[in-house]
Amino acid sequence: MSLKVMVVVGNPKPASRTRKVAELLVSHLLSPGSYELDVLDLADHVDQIFAWPSETMSALNAQVAQSDLVVFASPTYKATYTGLLKAFLDRYPANGLAGVTAIPVHTGADSTHAMGPTFTLAPLLVELGATVPGRGFYLPLSQMDKLDEVVADAAAEYRANLTRLATVAAATSDTQAPA
Repeated sequence: MSLKVMVVVGNPKPASRTRKVAELLVSHLLSPGSYELDVLDLADHVDQIFAWPSETMSALNAQVAQSDLVVFASPTYKATYTGLLKAFLDRYPANGLAGVTAIPVHTGADSTHAMGPTFTLAPLLVELGATVPGRGFYLPLSQMDKLDEVVADAAAEYRANLTRLATVAAATSDTQAPA
């Protein structure tokens, strides 16, 4: 069985560095051949993002919600994620991402907003029902020259968190303990 993995990129510029970071994170996190990756670059859908209703956007929202793992990536805008990503996420009802493991990723000019993905994007993803396995990943663009190393370190941290969660999950029981 292969994992359904998506990268959702909220950069208004298509094929951005933010997209590259998110795709690289997936490749470092998961074993080759263990997943199928789809990328949703929201810049390719700006003409539909505010269209209500939109069959295209509804289908994309459903595809994301049916994924096992989704990396939500955005450049840092005004200390948070882009309006493009927010508009996409606003299309979900409460618990619309239940069952999805989500990793929030931000890129930015410097380390000033390093808590952005943890403080702003992760709570929104949790509110939508996703499971976020640790703090968000922030990459200052000044570290692009050592991108592979920085992303590998982040992937190792997520792998450790997911392994600990799997250990706990394996010990859970669906039977009620007597009171």
